[in-house]
Amino acid sequence: MIPLDEWIKDLRREFHREPELSYTEYRTQERIMSVLGELGIGSEKIADTGVTADIRGMGPGPCIAIRSDMDALAVTEKLTLSNKEYISGNKGVMHACGHDGHMAILLGTARLLKEQQDSFNGTVRLIFQPAEEVPPGGARRVISQGGLEGVDALIGLHIFGDVEAGVLNIRPGPCMASSNRFRLHIFGKGGHHSNPGFCIDPILIGSEFITNLYSELPMQVGAESFVLGIGILSSGTQFNRTPDELEMDGSFRTFDDNDSMQIESTMRGILDRLVSGHSKDAFSGLPGYELDVEPGYPVLMNDETFARAAIKVLRENNFKVNEAPDRIFGAEDFALYMQEVPGIFAILGTRNPEKGILEGNHSSSFDIDEDILITGVRAFHAIVTDFLKHPGEYISPR
Repeated sequence: MIPLDEWIKDLRREFHREPELSYTEYRTQERIMSVLGELGIGSEKIADTGVTADIRGMGPGPCIAIRSDMDALAVTEKLTLSNKEYISGNKGVMHACGHDGHMAILLGTARLLKEQQDSFNGTVRLIFQPAEEVPPGGARRVISQGGLEGVDALIGLHIFGDVEAGVLNIRPGPCMASSNRFRLHIFGKGGHHSNPGFCIDPILIGSEFITNLYSELPMQVGAESFVLGIGILSSGTQFNRTPDELEMDGSFRTFDDNDSMQIESTMRGILDRLVSGHSKDAFSGLPGYELDVEPGYPVLMNDETFARAAIKVLRENNFKVNEAPDRIFGAEDFALYMQEVPGIFAILGTRNPEKGILEGNHSSSFDIDEDILITGVRAFHAIVTDFLKHPGEYISPR
């Protein structure tokens, strides 16, 4: 068999050439199960397009799971075969967030553990999870279908384009934000621009809502504690007519559920004031609004005991580890697993200016420094084998 570091690079390139969107990862699923079979590891399907597999050691012991996501993004890759050896062969779909690398890392870890399964006790569960990119997320399906049954702890990682190549960021406690979608529908009274007194302008109300929201939230929640953005704003069909309605669609992210509740409360308070301020006696019940806030992924909480034990063993094995990185406003459905079992989610850097690896995740020119793949494998291996020997150092009594 070819050397491990070359093997995982080949796998990553194979996955990169054949990306599949969330909930459609059938070829990817088939290939993963095929590779596991070649390694002598039996596997099962889960969550429609996902895969689980167990590697059992010599004797009984704890069970630790390792998770990789599988899905790609609806992005057209800008890089071409003239400046890259491999590109997406599925037009309009691209592994622009590193999930191809995650799968290669987990398969590399599986190969290494399979080769050494006579040297440890306990079980390692491999979870290849579909549909991380699209809420409600594949993690919910994995959990509901028993993917965590018998699991004592869980680890995962994500490749990041803005972190130095080979560096592992592990932050104890909250490390990635919750995501919440909001939809706002404002009802006004339409009419010709020549008669503003007979209109209630939903665009004006919407613009005042936006400016009030951005000025009030930093004072009420804290400027460093949230991000909020509006992605869709739709109203009107004619240049000379005040429309009847406005629709707004956006999201906000926080690291604390109380902050999320405060943001929603602030939104409703502003809207109530605006509705009152723009009301006219001639139009009963107008203006009005409907606000729907839809929770997405929760805050990702790294178990503090597990995180400190993992950082310790990684440093003992000469990994570059940063235990106090900035919190990330991105959201991950890995957070759902952390509500069920203790564990950690690490960030593995890939930025390498010398190799021209500069783009951030979700960029149409995103690429990775493939030399970090073996770093991910060895990091998983170090944590897993140490956990199986010393589970009490990783899991606090509950």
